Amino acid sequence: MLALKISLGSNSLTENNTLGFIGLGVMGGRMCRNLALKSGKQIIAFDLSSERASALLEHGVKLASSAAEVAAKADIVFLCLPGEVQVRELCFGSGGLIEAMRAGCTLVDMTTATVDVDRDVAAALAEKGVDFADAPVARGVPSAEDGTLAITVGASAAVLARIDPYLRCMGTEISHCGDVGTGQVLKLMNNMLIFQTVSALSEAMAIATRAGVDRARVFDILSRGSADSFALRRHGSFMTSGDYPDDWFPIDYSLKDLRYALALAESVGVDAQCAKVAENRLEQAQSRGWGRLYSPAIYKLFEDD
Repeated sequence: MLALKISLGSNSLTENNTLGFIGLGVMGGRMCRNLALKSGKQIIAFDLSSERASALLEHGVKLASSAAEVAAKADIVFLCLPGEVQVRELCFGSGGLIEAMRAGCTLVDMTTATVDVDRDVAAALAEKGVDFADAPVARGVPSAEDGTLAITVGASAAVLARIDPYLRCMGTEISHCGDVGTGQVLKLMNNMLIFQTVSALSEAMAIATRAGVDRARVFDILSRGSADSFALRRHGSFMTSGDYPDDWFPIDYSLKDLRYALALAESVGVDAQCAKVAENRLEQAQSRGWGRLYSPAIYKLFEDD
């Protein structure tokens, strides 16, 4: 699908008075900070963890006492939550965003969730005159830190034009995928391919090292040939070092996202066998207690054999 790059055009960072951000975890906290530093706008934010929220005070972010307060005060509200369950609860629960959002405002869901939940939320908000976009992010913690995320957007052209300047505070690759839900489709395919690649990289590392190649050399050398990829360089470096952080995107979340992708595949009649192999490896790693480790830790399955 052709990714359309949207220029700022007549939309500037001066047209909206207050921006809101809900969900200040590993990704969301960094994204909110970049929004505060680059947008020139007042940011009001909320997270269930007061510690995570308070960390943004030094960047001029105002803290809300609830998600509903963010919705009441912000013209555009960004969400970055763990998954579908949290999005559905926050939006449709008692006192949730469906009730709290005001006509003329916009909700932007940057969670990696499901196509169904975003389309359900969009339909409910449309009845109130509230616009919606799904805009999940890729490239991980380092890109959230430095504002170089890749963001896939499902929205009308008008909504994308409105939110584009703010997305560019958090990312450098903003791709219009189509109508609501399509941003989520492309994000799930991105993650599915990453998890399949990490599974394949684990196999390659195991074969190469058992055949006598020094562990430190495997991916360095492969990166010089046609096997090179972003995933090889990013994820392969952790397999090389054997150091798997517990504050990046963990195996638990990887498995969640892959299951979303597999459910989507089933709904459109595709038997995604390669993705199922990756799912099996993630499940094995989770069962061994590695769920909080960064996903390249599935290589430990080969080390333990």
